[in-house]
Amino acid sequence: MSQIRSLFATRLYRAQLSEQAPAIDTDELEASCWSIAEDDEAGQEWCEANGYPGYTSYASLTDLPWRFPIFADLVAALDKHVMAFAEDLEFDLGEKTLVLEDLWINILPEGGTHSSHIHPHSVISGTTYVAMPDGTSALKLEDPRLGYMMAAPARRKGCREELKTFIYEAPKVGDVLLWESWLRHEVPPNMSEEERISVSFNYKWE
Repeated sequence: MSQIRSLFATRLYRAQLSEQAPAIDTDELEASCWSIAEDDEAGQEWCEANGYPGYTSYASLTDLPWRFPIFADLVAALDKHVMAFAEDLEFDLGEKTLVLEDLWINILPEGGTHSSHIHPHSVISGTTYVAMPDGTSALKLEDPRLGYMMAAPARRKGCREELKTFIYEAPKVGDVLLWESWLRHEVPPNMSEEERISVSFNYKWE
């Protein structure tokens, strides 16, 4: 009898931050993101010099949990989500664990985009969503085999999710998405007139 199986799964974790204590006030988190963005002159200069749309603290600040207590609460919740995902992935962590490597703010204006990329040297990456106005962009995830498909025909419209070349995941405010750091992803142009605000992060194994 013939048999067809799906191999080499690519896992995506999605949950509400509130599923893991402490609870996070997204209004306070949004206000904190704006406050930091307005004061971070080094970050503003980096964004301008590098043609980065909107604002990111990625290249300027490494101490968000020290600056605002709500980011410390956020990390405490993320730690639990990440360990739940690691359990699903059946990682053998041995005597090591997964620890936060970096955490940064993204404020994406109308028309702003984050081009396709991966997060080298990390194990799990993710984003939690602070402001997602109507019309803003979903997260676009790319099949990691895409570069090897060469002469393969396109998939049929409406094919099964695990066979699609790209997945568009539309998170809501308060959601957290996690994926393995080798998974290529991007944020298509923000079509909303309002800013799309998120906090992204990487976890490493040590």
